[in-house]
This record gives sequence, structure tokens and C-alpha cells, in this order.
Amino acid sequence: MIRVPVPMPIAALLMVFLFTLHPGTSHAQQEIRFWHGMGGALGIELDALLQRFNDSQKDFRIAGEHKGSYEDTMIGALAAQRAGDGPHLVQVYEVGTAHMMAAKSAVRPLAQLLAENGERIETKSFLPAVAGYFADGAGQLLALPFNVSTPILFYNKDAFRKAKLDPEKPPKTWYEMPKAMGELVTAGYECVYTTVWPSWVLIENMSTWHNQDFATRENGLGGLDAKLIFNTHLMVRHVSMLSSWSRSGYFTYSGRRIEGERRFAKGECAMVTAASSSYADLRREAKFDFGVAQLPHYDDIRGAPHHSMIGGAGLWVLAGKKTAEYRGVAKFLAWLARPEVQAEWHQRTGYVPVTRAAFDLTAKSGFYKDHPGHEIAIRQLLLNQPTRESRGIRLGEFQQIRTILEEELESVWDGRVAPKLALDRAAERGDLLLRKFEREHRAGAEPGVPARTPRGPKPAPNAK
Repeated sequence: MIRVPVPMPIAALLMVFLFTLHPGTSHAQQEIRFWHGMGGALGIELDALLQRFNDSQKDFRIAGEHKGSYEDTMIGALAAQRAGDGPHLVQVYEVGTAHMMAAKSAVRPLAQLLAENGERIETKSFLPAVAGYFADGAGQLLALPFNVSTPILFYNKDAFRKAKLDPEKPPKTWYEMPKAMGELVTAGYECVYTTVWPSWVLIENMSTWHNQDFATRENGLGGLDAKLIFNTHLMVRHVSMLSSWSRSGYFTYSGRRIEGERRFAKGECAMVTAASSSYADLRREAKFDFGVAQLPHYDDIRGAPHHSMIGGAGLWVLAGKKTAEYRGVAKFLAWLARPEVQAEWHQRTGYVPVTRAAFDLTAKSGFYKDHPGHEIAIRQLLLNQPTRESRGIRLGEFQQIRTILEEELESVWDGRVAPKLALDRAAERGDLLLRKFEREHRAGAEPGVPARTPRGPKPAPNAK
């Protein structure tokens, strides 16, 4: 008896064909939405990092979405979460930590999420100066430290040679700066020293660098009733000195964000205090030989330099998602914390490695021999163990407090207000915001969607 084959239905044939093409796709990948504030070259590096994770496994896909500035990203994510359409993960700058903590029902603490999903990241594996910013009072991580930098001194070696200065011996203290600046002025430079992010570099970091309080209650980490006390004798002296340098042409104010870094890259300014993460961009953009040095300090302050403070952002997990989706979030964050992943991210972007293992791995590879500037920032963070004065700053409405500080500093640079009065006024105005934030939170409200910082011209991109 001859059996005649029965033709297979076209739909069945198509299914077999598709299965042979994709034998491993027995189920759809779970999408994890990730909102961030990284554009430009850093955004490209982040996209490549996400693709590496996506290619490393088949169960989850991280979908990155650039949402503008850090501030816009945080505000947009919290608003979307309240409306039931927020992302799983959001990149939040360090000044937004208090707001994220206040929005309790909107976030999932990282340590809790990892424990629930069988993943583990030890807080002690992170650099102490990094972990403190993103941990609670018990030392448990609330968010994953991600892109982190600290301010250092960049200087134009060619300018130093022209001014008959040793290009291998940049100023180590603020007291050594005037001699170098004077020689640079004589050599014809109109801008010899400038800075980026004035509040972060000149006030916040100068406080930590000298182990002094920025605010009471452990700089806000100890409670909502913190008060601003950065108007100390040291800070008044520091701002007074910068004011005198401004009048004599030694210090040039360039703006509130990264305008000073751009002027340095063009060769307009001979020295700039800027985020360590600027190193890679400056290497690409600067057409001159430049060096990297430790942030200047006051050597007549006992214990200085202590350690510098970080800037940048952490990754926060938002509430309201499905259990299966959180498994993907936990897996991704644990993958990000791996030493080899952290080391590559550090080396490709200029951000400091947030774990000691990533630092050791990079050092062992010989990377710092060819890129010594990257190591200086890490050494600054590792100089001393954090104290209650230097663990970090966690204040409500911190971005607006920074704006107030920069407004008052500008009144000093243009000679309208004396340094002490400006710092006193900044502390008084900032305390009003802190008391408002405290009242809102004490009353049971969750001020997780802060007011946007008033803006003038379109701000420069995120750089810290």
C-alpha cells in the first residue's frame, strides 16, 4: 500500500520555519524601562552598556530612554510613577536623594529588592565616600551608585611652560595658587583660573575636603530638621580670597555649570577645577598638553585634605511593577555591580569606579600608567574614611539651595555683596526651603515631585 503524504498547513509550516530561525526564543523577553539623563558621547557609552547586558542573556531587555537633564528625568519619572506609567529604573543625581527617600511609596530600596530576588551586592564593596551618599542610616543601599565623579584640578602644561612654571609641579594648596596665577597673567593669559559648578566645587567640596559641616544633622543624613551652617570662618575666608582674586584678574567666573571646562578646553583659561569625569572629553577636545592634579587645599587646617565629595547619580528602582519584572531589574543591577563591568565603564567614560574591586582590576591592567588623571580622583576619595561631616549631603530642595548659593556667590564676584553677608544670606534663604520641605514631610505628604528650579538660558548638559 502506498501512503501519500498529507500536505502540512501553511501556518504550521511557517511556525516550523520561524522556530528553526530562532530556536532559543521560546518566550518573549521581559522589557525593563530605564529613564536616564545621559546624552551625547556618554549616552552612546550607556547604550552600548545596556546592549551588552541584553546580549548576555535572553530573558530581559533593558530599554533605555533619554529624558533630558537630571532634574527633568527625576521629576518626570516621579510624576509618571504617580500616574501609573513610570519606568522600572531611573537615574537620579545625588542632590535628588532626599526627594527620592521622601517619596517612600514611589521607590523600592535596592537592598530589599536584591534580597527578594536572590541577588546580593555588599555595601562594603563600594568606596566608602560613594556608598554613604546612597545608603540609609543602617548602611543599606537605597540605590545603586552608577556614574560618579569628584572635582580635581586640570591645568594647561603648555601655558605653564610659557609662564616659566614647572609643568610637573602644579599648585598643591590654595596658598600656592597666587604665585602660579601671577606668572600666567604676566605671560599674557587673561583667564588663569576658573571653575565649573561653583556650589559643588567651591562650597560643598571645600567643606568635605576640610572635614567641616555643610549642614547640621550630619549634613542632613540624620534628619529633616537640618540647618545650613556652611557660612563658617573657613568658607568666608575662602570666598573672600576668591573675591580678591576676581578683582585682580586671577579668578574668572565663567558660569554655573560647565562653561569653565569649555573655556579651558579651548585654551582660554590656564587652570580649571572640574569634575574628574571631564578627563576623557578634554583629552579629545584640548589641542594642548594638560595635566591633572589633586584639588587644592588649605594646609593650615588640621586634618586637611580629608577626602573630596562625589557628584553624579545613582539608579533608583520605582514601585508598582510586577514580580517577574523586578527579577529582571535585580539581575541587571547585580550585573552592573560586577567588577569587570564597573572597570570597563570607568575606563571608557572617566567616571570613578564605584567599587574597590573595579579599581584594583583597573590598576592591575596597567590602565593608570597611561591615564594617570583617572587615578588622582580615586585617590582623593580614598584619602580618609568618611566622618559624620563628610559622608555626603542629603537635603530636601538641594538643587534650589545650590541655585541660591550660586546667586549669592555671583553677588560677591561682581562686588555687590561682602562674602560673609552673601554666605549668611544663602544659609538663611536655604533654611526657609528646608523648613518647608520638613513641614510637608512631617505632615505625611510625600514631596516626591519637587518644584523645578527656575531657569534662565537653556542649561548646559549634565557633566558630573
